Amino acid sequence: MGKVLRETNKPFSSPSSSSSSPSFSTSTSITDTVVGSHQFKITGYSLSKGIGIGKYIASDTFMVGGYAWAIYFYPDGKSVEDNAAYVSLFIALASEGTDVRALFELTLLDQSGKERHKVHSHFGRTLESGPYTLKYRGSMWGYKRFFKRTALETSDYLKDDCLSVHCSVGVVRSHTEGPKIYSISVPPSNIGQHFGRLLESGKSTDVNFEVDGEIFAAHKLVLAARSPVFRAQLFGPMKDQNTQQIKVEDMEAPVFKALLHFIYWDSLPDMEELTGLNTKWASTLMSQHLLAAADRYALDRLRLLCEANLCEDVAINTVATTLALAEQHHCFQLKAVCLKFVAMPENLRAVMQTEGFDYLRQSCPTVLTELLEYVARVNEHSVIASRHGNEAILDGSDINGRRVKQRL
Repeated sequence: MGKVLRETNKPFSSPSSSSSSPSFSTSTSITDTVVGSHQFKITGYSLSKGIGIGKYIASDTFMVGGYAWAIYFYPDGKSVEDNAAYVSLFIALASEGTDVRALFELTLLDQSGKERHKVHSHFGRTLESGPYTLKYRGSMWGYKRFFKRTALETSDYLKDDCLSVHCSVGVVRSHTEGPKIYSISVPPSNIGQHFGRLLESGKSTDVNFEVDGEIFAAHKLVLAARSPVFRAQLFGPMKDQNTQQIKVEDMEAPVFKALLHFIYWDSLPDMEELTGLNTKWASTLMSQHLLAAADRYALDRLRLLCEANLCEDVAINTVATTLALAEQHHCFQLKAVCLKFVAMPENLRAVMQTEGFDYLRQSCPTVLTELLEYVARVNEHSVIASRHGNEAILDGSDINGRRVKQRL
């Protein structure tokens, strides 16, 4: 290896006298908005009157730009000095956040078909002071005098004792991008495909499972790597005496086939192809059985996938059975979704007439107590008192006093 030599009789060159090209780089600051919307339907408007000045009815929270938001409707108004002459409407930051900059639009929908909506919007126009800034959780933008109550009650905005509010939120984000020197496309992992093909090939299998009269061949090491239950059953100190062929009780063959598919492929099989039925009911039924199997073999990701599928397909004729499964297998998110669905006045009577509800009543009687609490919560018209903010909100302007033009 050669040595690095330096001549001591030559001075170092200054940057200006260097023959090399000067260094140059660029970067770009990008500011844009992430826009999302939510529609809030307020039924039983006449019953909400009289809840008290400063008390609101809140929409469900919704996510835009990484933050949670909610719409607050004040049937008796937000301000004491207005003496319940106006209804108030606000959009509030419902999650932790500091100096969240956003654009807003609140629209009271005309339900006559004339599309003469009452719109207050930041979008599509130049704002002198820029986007509105919410300082902390509970900060809000909107109108104390959104609509005079007597005028609202004789307008086309109120139909069948129902109001409909549409809200758009645009969260402002900024970031800086530098130049990309190179970009190499990396394909996603395909390890599941390799293991899946191994299962399909049937090569080197060393264990058979008898399920409802059908035989399924598999690989002990793969099963043990994926499931702690299979690991204990095949290699643990209390392992089965005959690990060459194991009989699986209380499970149908298509369900075990789907279980093996997930263990090898790391994905759910095509439910329609597996059941041979092109119906949501068949898909829901398979997801219910597969959820129980996933819990039995401690396959947490499979259980969550089944929970997600069942949450998307909640229906009158299956929700009671799904609720019982959620209780038995400790699926708390799925349980909450089912309880909320059943507690809705338009659903409750129909659900109680299903066979699944009889099963729920017999197998999980304690859930009925929780259901009653949900029903009571849905029927409540009193709401939590509003937060005491420092904002002084002017009629026809936002919290900073900026005028917001109405649009028809």
